[in-house]
Amino acid sequence: MDSFLNPEEIVKTLPLREGMTVADFGSGSGHFSLAMAKAVKPSGKVISLDIWKPSLEALEFRAKTEGVFNIIETRWANLEEERGSNLPNNSCDLVLIANILFEIENKENLILEAKRILKPEGYLALIEWYPDKLPAQQKLFPLNKEDALNLLEKLSFQLERELSLGITHYGVLAKLPKQRQQ
Repeated sequence: MDSFLNPEEIVKTLPLREGMTVADFGSGSGHFSLAMAKAVKPSGKVISLDIWKPSLEALEFRAKTEGVFNIIETRWANLEEERGSNLPNNSCDLVLIANILFEIENKENLILEAKRILKPEGYLALIEWYPDKLPAQQKLFPLNKEDALNLLEKLSFQLERELSLGITHYGVLAKLPKQRQQ
């Protein structure tokens, strides 16, 4: 799926710096996790969460070969469940949700989980397929950009900017306000 996107180039556009803690929701085999690990090293951490254990095992191997094994922590997680990441409240500077919303029926639960673990003023980077660009067999629960923006606004995220990702995907960078209710 990542053949349409260049994770290294996209990560360069995100507000990442050394020492941050980042969660990669639905990390798969870790194309974005590996790129983010290089942006937050040496003292940062990337927590790569996925429901498919073979993907996490592949990511662990790739992290070792690319010298970022100490930065990337893989965790099995069902992110559709409440508190599904098992991460503490207010523990991450940025959450990346890339290429998984179309697979998830209850998108609000997933975004609420990201919101729960983000620090005040934390960032949410959302990258998703344009519904009409999804491979036909994967048209499960597509989400167009307008509906994604409306969902983020409903859940108190403020749009920082859109990400330029070409013709197959859209992306947004949103931020939580300084003060928020739990």
